[in-house]
Amino acid sequence: MESFVSQDQLKELVKAAIAEVLEERRDLLRDVIEEAMEDIALSRAIEEGEGTEIISRDAVFNLLKVE
Repeated sequence: MESFVSQDQLKELVKAAIAEVLEERRDLLRDVIEEAMEDIALSRAIEEGEGTEIISRDAVFNLLKVE
């Protein structure tokens, strides 16, 4: 016996499943948001860096040395 689910029923089932996962696994949502924020920050840093003067690798590592 086959049963068919309408598109609206399927949509509601998917919504309910996603809501349940997000309620039970808030850490997953937190991880996704953190990743997105890190990606945005990196993208902005790259864009900002494209407008600055290019310096050598050695100059960067000299600035990072702790004496």
